[in-house]
Amino acid sequence: MKFGIVAFPSKKLQDLANTYRKRYDSHYAKVTPHITFKEAFEADDVKGISDILSSIAQKYAPLKIHASRVSSFYPTTNVIYFKIEPTEQLAKFHKEIQDSINIGKPKHVFVPHITIAQDLTASEHDDIFGQLRMIGVDEKDTIDRIHLLYQLEDGSWTTYDTYKLSGAED
Repeated sequence: MKFGIVAFPSKKLQDLANTYRKRYDSHYAKVTPHITFKEAFEADDVKGISDILSSIAQKYAPLKIHASRVSSFYPTTNVIYFKIEPTEQLAKFHKEIQDSINIGKPKHVFVPHITIAQDLTASEHDDIFGQLRMIGVDEKDTIDRIHLLYQLEDGSWTTYDTYKLSGAED
């Protein structure tokens, strides 16, 4: 079974992302706007992973995020996203998840973001990115939960379990 570890931002930030995702993101119906902490991975010992996430969540305070601008992974991929300003807290949190759940190497360097457009042609990307960059984004948020998701047969993702960030470590 495929799993992933994510954090969902507030409804306000999700709604803002969805105004673009419903038009420009081919995965709009498959998953809610999120920040990915561990990309999709195959696992059999879900109980062990759940226990690790529970332990990590008890150590960390809620995550403070700032979606500061619209950015793109071009030329690597034609993905447009809300850039989440990197912080020491996010980097430590991501590293601990990667080190503790050492299943598969990350495909990409950790760039905290919320995808708003993907699977675009080069010309669509250039046009949409230019428009969205001018509109911009400037939203601060606090995320107090992380989620272990699993993938259903139709390709959509649903929550397996949720972990409240209740610790003191920023």
